[in-house]
Amino acid sequence: MAKSPEELAQTMIDNMPDKTGKALGDWQTIVAASGAVKHGEIMKLLKGEHGVSHGFANLIAQKCIGNLDVSDEDLVTNQYQGKEGLKPIHDAIVSHVKGFGTELEIAPKKTSVSLRRKKQFALIQPSTKTRIDLGLNLKGVEPQGRLEAMTGMCTHKIRLTSLDEFDAETKDWLKQAFERAG
Repeated sequence: MAKSPEELAQTMIDNMPDKTGKALGDWQTIVAASGAVKHGEIMKLLKGEHGVSHGFANLIAQKCIGNLDVSDEDLVTNQYQGKEGLKPIHDAIVSHVKGFGTELEIAPKKTSVSLRRKKQFALIQPSTKTRIDLGLNLKGVEPQGRLEAMTGMCTHKIRLTSLDEFDAETKDWLKQAFERAG
């Protein structure tokens, strides 16, 4: 079974002294002394001046700004502040994908929830107070109907404004994205 994001982060923290030459606390001291406070500034410092690889630099930066100290539940709750009417759509999507099998990973972020198998196959993002954008990775599939083209982490999106719109067609596209991520 795949490790949780927390377990993966802890493994990286445990391996950090061997891989980067310093423990997390030492890196946090270096970052604090530098005056860098934004994620991009910290990344530039660690990668550019200290030669830290991207993955470790990102973890150190996230720890320095406190993003990894918030629970998954709190991250999702915060996403729906002022958008509470969309939460049932989110919950229906998550409930549905949990039936896809044990390879599924649900990874809440600050503004979205990433759904992954071996790679990300979908993204749940409350984009406005009245709409969730369900991003899907369906490379090579022509946009049609409600399935719109998109650039970025996902190739397509479906706009959802009500629970009724999370219908059989949307569930089919979501399942196809999951299967392609295997």
